[in-house]
Amino acid sequence: MAKNTVSIVAAGHSRFGRVTDLTLEDLIVQVTREALTDAAVDASEIDAIFLGHFNSGMVPDGFPASLVLQADPALRFKPATRCENACASGSAAIQAGINAILSGSADLVLVIGAEKMTANTTAQVTKALAGAGYQNDTEESGLSFPQLFGLAAQQYLQRYQSPLASMAKIAVKNHANALTNPLAQMHKAMSFEHCNTVSESNPYIAEPLRLTDCSLITDGAAAIVLASAERAKQFRREVLIRATSQVNDFLPISQRDLLAFEGPQRAIQNALRSAQVTLSDINFAEVHDCFTIAELLIYEAMGLAPRGEGHRALDDGIVQADGRLPVNLSGGLKAKGHPVGATGVSMHAMAFRQLTAEAVGIAVPDAEFGLLFNMGGMAVANYASVLQARRA
Repeated sequence: MAKNTVSIVAAGHSRFGRVTDLTLEDLIVQVTREALTDAAVDASEIDAIFLGHFNSGMVPDGFPASLVLQADPALRFKPATRCENACASGSAAIQAGINAILSGSADLVLVIGAEKMTANTTAQVTKALAGAGYQNDTEESGLSFPQLFGLAAQQYLQRYQSPLASMAKIAVKNHANALTNPLAQMHKAMSFEHCNTVSESNPYIAEPLRLTDCSLITDGAAAIVLASAERAKQFRREVLIRATSQVNDFLPISQRDLLAFEGPQRAIQNALRSAQVTLSDINFAEVHDCFTIAELLIYEAMGLAPRGEGHRALDDGIVQADGRLPVNLSGGLKAKGHPVGATGVSMHAMAFRQLTAEAVGIAVPDAEFGLLFNMGGMAVANYASVLQARRA
């Protein structure tokens, strides 16, 4: 194995949902201890700590990096840094950890992602998340994220065709996948008829987005342990981070074609190219379905279908649990939940389990490659990873 590689060697993951009896600190401590136990290492062996956390006023903890130290006294005096990049804060923390190892300043890095959201009202969470939009334009600053992605769905209808049936199919798929994930927030099957029909129980949130098109408000945390190539040899399990890519786009939507999803496309294609694999090599993907229209556009960014024809990935069964490239076996943000700072780390923790034959929920037999895509804002901060199982 090349010396300039980084691997995931352990993971921890809380149950996602409405967690009224645990604070942000409690969640961070829980997954930190889980990851260290999973790695079978003493906390003193950790060289650096990175925490992904968005916050934006949802909790009073404005300086949470050192809360990680509460998990074990041996973490005291370790360098700990909080990373924030909206809903991709977790992936930003992972990238920081990778960079620390590649720079030679660390051999073993602890990465945590955490968010505590449900103590706020829906209106308060919506306002907090809207802070990740462009604030220096009166029209844009007044748009919530449901409204931004609702605009994308409207544009899709105008340019191509109605995406609504496909969006409903995505919701059905991800809820079905979550049923076998014990860590998921929502364990409830959804019918296509329910998801595709506006009703009292499925109202418009931001037309044409319906309630079933939107991800959940969630408390939760996840953690992974990263190791250098040499250090990784000492662990019983190892998943190689074959490639990563970060692409940031303009923040104002007025400067971009919303439907092109150029940032996601570039990040995903860069990662595949750097990993020297093609989409046909990928055995599963976890992607950022903050809204069902986002997952549909990500299919096109991945190259599963031409622009305007993302429905093909669904119609042909490609992205289903038993398909050629299953997407969001965990249930995705839609049903597993979306504690925004934790999401990127959760994707990597879940993929680590999948690639070490310890899948949480639906397993992909003999999976070798996983593709992960996490984004912050309206396709602004885009992170893609290709992970590879280590074969004996």
